[in-house]
Amino acid sequence: MNELKQNEDEGRKSLNFIETFVEQDLAESKNGKRIQTRFPPEPNGYLHIGHAKAICLDFGIAQQYGGICNLRFDDTNPVKEDVEYVGSIMEDIRWLGFQWNAVYYASDYFQQLFDFAVRLIEQGKAYVDEQSAEQIANQKGTPTQPGLESPYRNRPVAENLDLFRRMQAGEFEEGRMTLRAKIDMASPNMHFRDPIIYRIIKHPHHRTGTTWKVYPMYDFAHGQSDYFEGVTHSLCTLEFEVHRPLYDYYIELLRSDDYRPRQIEFNRLNLTYTVMSKRKLLQLVKEGLVNGWDDPRMPTLCGYRRRGYTPQSIRNFVNKIGYTKYDGIIDVALLEHAVREDLNIKAPRVSAVLDPVRLILTNYPEGQVEAMEAVNNPEDPSAGTHTIAFSRELYIEREDFMEDAPKKYFRMTPGQEVRLKNAYIVRCTGCRKTPDGTIEEIYAEYDPATLSGRPDSNRKVKGTLHWVSVAHSLPAEVRLYDRLFMVENPSEEKDKDFFELLNPGSLTILTNCRVEAELKKAAPLDSFQFQRIGYFNLDPDSRDDQLIFNRTVSLKNTWSNLKDKE
Repeated sequence: MNELKQNEDEGRKSLNFIETFVEQDLAESKNGKRIQTRFPPEPNGYLHIGHAKAICLDFGIAQQYGGICNLRFDDTNPVKEDVEYVGSIMEDIRWLGFQWNAVYYASDYFQQLFDFAVRLIEQGKAYVDEQSAEQIANQKGTPTQPGLESPYRNRPVAENLDLFRRMQAGEFEEGRMTLRAKIDMASPNMHFRDPIIYRIIKHPHHRTGTTWKVYPMYDFAHGQSDYFEGVTHSLCTLEFEVHRPLYDYYIELLRSDDYRPRQIEFNRLNLTYTVMSKRKLLQLVKEGLVNGWDDPRMPTLCGYRRRGYTPQSIRNFVNKIGYTKYDGIIDVALLEHAVREDLNIKAPRVSAVLDPVRLILTNYPEGQVEAMEAVNNPEDPSAGTHTIAFSRELYIEREDFMEDAPKKYFRMTPGQEVRLKNAYIVRCTGCRKTPDGTIEEIYAEYDPATLSGRPDSNRKVKGTLHWVSVAHSLPAEVRLYDRLFMVENPSEEKDKDFFELLNPGSLTILTNCRVEAELKKAAPLDSFQFQRIGYFNLDPDSRDDQLIFNRTVSLKNTWSNLKDKE
């Protein structure tokens, strides 16, 4: 029995440190054995791949332990927030495959937060400061040197209450006053040195309009909102670790029973060749360096969606990288591998020729058309087949022909045989060129006995090429997307201009492509494997008379190969 139990334990997936904390709290019956998390984005931009890691954790922990996860918008800064972002955030969460239990806003608690601030003033734990932000910053001190107390720190309680209520009434201009917690200006934790908890903002709020003239700071609103909501585990990225003592301090002042939320921090996601800064992403959009937030080169979830990434591939990626207490940078090739893995088992195989050159089978009957059977996905027998038209005149990739080829060249060259996928073996007999040497047409003869099921169908040749029929293929535009930045860690390149780091080859548009007629049925965002080329999806910009495909990812990691050659 002991050996059996050992084998079971070894087969079980080991817990990450967050799951260990959760299971410990459940074992100790904390918070009535409830599990409640929240995903708390600020509605000031579009979600990016870093947020996906937090979403998977917040919703995943709740699912794993039979709890609930709420969506809460941290809308405490009306200057930067917009209802447009609220809708996009909801869409992205649903797309990833998660559903919240309820939707809340920090603004739901503005009155409760204001009342709590009033209580702190009444208890002598908060005061109104009339100094400027610069003066307050200069008095903070250093980690080894105590800060200086504000000259307003010891105002009478009644005066602080009057001023705070007048701040909310709109009597003072922005920046004229703040409300600060009175804690300890000599604390070794800089966040305890009388932090600002309210400031004056006279910008209309997207939900509350002009009701409020004072707004809580994040550190003041975050923990209390968790408490009002009943959150048991507040999962945050590592930059909030130093804020945790302040989070706990406010909770202790607020709570009236045994319940208290627990903040746990994990490492944020940093990807090579990628920036996650909302400020820099907004700059890219505003300055027209990308085509909006959903540009397929952007690390936003809507950008990945438009590029053809699947929700499952992103969730698989997050599961692979895991959660730790140490920040690092993940190779974007791991994310690309995740989408290749997922699309390999899902995406139908089709033929597309990106740089077409005409191939004429000189001995094939003119006017004859055959329907060739093509397997939709060899990884999924249930996916079935579709037909592709075969005719005398075909298109193949220009790079698949070489007039004077080296000895180990196994594609099309005069005198050599290759197989046309799902069709015949053909032998190249020559080509015709324009005066400037450009290959205009290629000539070959087909062997009728080599079609699948015929006597010579098993004859081996070393090269297999994809193709489409000239008369039965469709014109298409193909957008080849690549990494937006040329350097592995653009955020660390402090001595270079942000724009100097952009990859000039991040987008190549091919307008003369041909795809098989099957793709006429494609719907926006449908994914396909273009055989021998990569994974592509139909862009929403497409029209019936103008198919547009985005490259999701190549079949192999060509970027590292290019780097090795440099």
